[in-house]
Amino acid sequence: MRFGLFFLATILATQGPALAAPSAAEPPAQDEHRARLFPRPAALEPQIRFWRAVFAEYSSHQIVLHDAVYLDKIYKVLDFRPQRDDGMDLGELARLERIETDLEMDRIRATLLRLHALGPNPQGLTAEEQHIAQLFADDPAPDRYLAAADEKRLHSQRGLRERFGDGLRVSRRYLPEMERIFREEGLPVELTRLPLIESCFNLEAYSKVGAAGIWQFMPATGRRFMRVDHLVDERRDPISSTHAAAQFLGRVYDSLETWPLTITAYNHGPDGMARAVDETGTSDIGTIVREYHGRAFGFASRNFYAEFLAALDVERDAKTYFGDLPAGPPLRWREHRLDRSIGIEAAARLARTDRIELASMNPALSSLVVQGRRPIPAGYRLRLPDGGAGFESRVAEFAAEQQVTRVAAPAVAKARPAVRSAVLTYRVRRGRTVSRAAAKRKVVVASAKSRKAPAKKSKQRAVPKAKVRVAQKV
Repeated sequence: MRFGLFFLATILATQGPALAAPSAAEPPAQDEHRARLFPRPAALEPQIRFWRAVFAEYSSHQIVLHDAVYLDKIYKVLDFRPQRDDGMDLGELARLERIETDLEMDRIRATLLRLHALGPNPQGLTAEEQHIAQLFADDPAPDRYLAAADEKRLHSQRGLRERFGDGLRVSRRYLPEMERIFREEGLPVELTRLPLIESCFNLEAYSKVGAAGIWQFMPATGRRFMRVDHLVDERRDPISSTHAAAQFLGRVYDSLETWPLTITAYNHGPDGMARAVDETGTSDIGTIVREYHGRAFGFASRNFYAEFLAALDVERDAKTYFGDLPAGPPLRWREHRLDRSIGIEAAARLARTDRIELASMNPALSSLVVQGRRPIPAGYRLRLPDGGAGFESRVAEFAAEQQVTRVAAPAVAKARPAVRSAVLTYRVRRGRTVSRAAAKRKVVVASAKSRKAPAKKSKQRAVPKAKVRVAQKV
C-alpha cells in the first residue's frame, strides 16, 4: 500500500532541493503534502508546542517541571545556567540539579495537596498557589489537584537546545543519502528526521538498555534487518541502519496503514499500537493519546508523534532558532565487498589511507577489528576513500602474496614427545602388599622400602605401611 497511496505525492513533493537545509517558508504544496501524511490533531498542539520549546529554547541546564498529561501546565523552570557560567564543576552542577529538582517537585506536590484540601473556593493564596490554581482553571474536576499530585503526573524535562542544534548540524551531512534511501523504498522523506528525537543524531548513541546508533535499534530488532555481532554492528552505521529503518517502517505501515500510528509504533511497538487501535476503536492518534491507557503506553510513547511534528517544525525554522548551521563535507566513498578477511592495518595500507580514517568510514566495525585483534570479516562491504582507485587490484595481489607465502613455508614436522619414565611414590595401605599395589596400577616395582622387613623370604607378608617407588611411562 505504501507504494501506491503516497508514492507519487512523495516524489512530487521531494523533487528539487533536499530537506536537509529547508527554507523558513516552505512551498504550499509541501505543506499540504505533510499535512496529509502527518496530520496535526488539535488535541496534540499543546504537546507540540512543549516539545518545540524543549528542542529549540530550553537549555540543557534548564529543567522544566510540568504535568505529564497536560504538558502546557508548566509549574516552574529551574535555571542552572548561572552556576555553569560561573565555572561550577560539571559533576557538582549535576548533583545540584538533582537535589534542587527533587526538592522543588516535593514543594509542588505539597502545594497541589494543599489546594485540594482548601476546597473549591480557596482564599488568601500565595503567589505560587495562585499560579498553579490558574493553570487548572480550565479543569472543572473536583479532584484535579489531587490527581495532579500523583507521582506519575509530576514530571521533569531537561532542555535539549544544544544537543538538538548539534543534531541538526550533523544530520545535514547524512540526510541527502538517507532521503535517497527512503525514496527508493517509496517512503516519505520526512521520516528521516526520526533520529532527531531518537538520538539527536548522535553517531555514538548507545542507550543503557542496549539500543545503538542514530535510529536506536535494539539488538534483536536490528538482527532482522542487518548484521549485528561481535565483529560488525551495522546499527552504528548511519547509512546501513537507515536501510534497516526504511524496511522496518515500511512493514509497520503496511500493517497499521497510517503514519501517525507507524511513527508511534517505532517507540511503542507495532503490536502495542494494534492493541491501542482495538481497545479505542479508532486509528486517530489524538484519541489514542488521550484515551488509551495500556500499561506500557507511558510518557515517551504518548509524546512520540508530537515530538516528531515538533522536530519538523524546528528544522523548518532552524535558522530562526539556531542561526547558520554549517554542514560537514558531503559523504563520498565507494564500497568493495571483501572476498576474504583482512586485517585493518593491511586494508588501510592498500586503500592508501590510515587505520583511523578507514575506521571512521566504517563505523559498523567493532573495537576488536579496529584495534587489529580480529580481521575485517569476509563478505563485509568495506567503505573506501573516494578516488582511491586500484584497491581491488592491490588487495588481489596482497591475497596472492599471502597464498604464496603459506605454500612456500617449509612444513615443520611435529616432533613426537619423548616417552620418559617417571618415578611416582605411592603409600601402600595397611594390610596390602607391595606387589599387589604395583599390579593394580599396572607398573613395575622398582624398589620398596618397608618400615618393617619381611619375616620370611619364602613368603611375602602383608606390609603394615610402606612407601613404594614404581616406574611408570607417562
